[in-house]
Amino acid sequence: MKRDTITKTLAIATCAIALSSCSIIRGYKADGQGGPTSYSFEHHVHDTIPNGNQKFRFPYAQNQAAWIDTLHFFTQPPMYKKPRTLWQALDGKTDTQGVLIIQNDSIIYEKCQGDITTDRLATVFSVSKSITSLLCGIAVDEGYIKSIDDPVTNYLPELKKKDKMWQKLTIRHLLDMHSGLAFDDTYSLRLKNLKRLNAMAKLNYGHNIMKQIRGLKFENEPGTKHKYESMTSQILGVVIQRATGKRYVDYLSEKVWRPLGMESPGIVNIDSRKHDIPHAFGGISTSMKDIAKIGRLYLNKGMWNGKRIVSESWIRQSTDYNSENDGYHLNWYNTSWLDGWKPEHPGFYALGIRAQVLFVNPYNNLIMVRFGKRDDTYAFIPYMFEMLSNHEMFK
Repeated sequence: MKRDTITKTLAIATCAIALSSCSIIRGYKADGQGGPTSYSFEHHVHDTIPNGNQKFRFPYAQNQAAWIDTLHFFTQPPMYKKPRTLWQALDGKTDTQGVLIIQNDSIIYEKCQGDITTDRLATVFSVSKSITSLLCGIAVDEGYIKSIDDPVTNYLPELKKKDKMWQKLTIRHLLDMHSGLAFDDTYSLRLKNLKRLNAMAKLNYGHNIMKQIRGLKFENEPGTKHKYESMTSQILGVVIQRATGKRYVDYLSEKVWRPLGMESPGIVNIDSRKHDIPHAFGGISTSMKDIAKIGRLYLNKGMWNGKRIVSESWIRQSTDYNSENDGYHLNWYNTSWLDGWKPEHPGFYALGIRAQVLFVNPYNNLIMVRFGKRDDTYAFIPYMFEMLSNHEMFK
């Protein structure tokens, strides 16, 4: 065996031994698929988001949009030589389990396969960031957070003793992914990624997130560079808890789950019973029908059946259509950054790994939800929903 091969083998073995009791191994043992899955919450320590007695249910429209299964609307040369239907376009690129489409407050399309239903809870991953943003907006409206330009250390004063950059980090930086933190989202088991993977695994499977936060370093000055990563939203969740003096799960229940008439209690993963820090970055589990209600709230500019839930200005800032910051504003995406596509009536969306998608098109009064196990294309499903929502059949 060559010397470099021996060295590499020993390095891998050493890493495997060193990491055998760490978060990476714990995560792989728990999920068995190299990262969190739609149903990981079933064996992860978590809190329940209580819903209320009053339930809001989307009725089924009398005329269902059966044309979605037959119309060959989707074209994307050179990927496809011939136009495809929705599910033909999904085939081979994703492991989509369910699609739910609501127009004018009625369900016009619902299709599921595999073990999902539109009522079954599944983890929405980074769509949780968008929900955390909603909670932040409510906390601002209620005066718990004076301004999103406040330094994070106003709410987490213990960080003042750490890197001086903490005092330059604002809540706005967290919302727009300009933290400057030396943290990366990765699920790759390549040897060169192990340090980054271990940090991500600690965030998902570690037992003390605040300890991890206190140990963070900065690679850039806050506010100077946009880089999407999950730790910023995790810190935002802790800020909300500190600012309101309420547990994340309780505030979410009081301000969102109960007022919106969620049909099922939700789930939020936490780091441990001892520390009880919620996974605000990606740990919420809910159903397709209930996540669509978040879309309805944003579609109606923060109003819910005549009651103001969050300010219209917060909704506007979150969904403003422009390409600054890679189309990412207050933890929501708009479609301005999708290459080669400038829709006449653009939408906005929340996106998580595995391509859990909540998409809203205000012009055609549409809400679209996709849950699945896999997506190898990242922006493919938002692109597809954008194209579909602009189709003349919805007008």
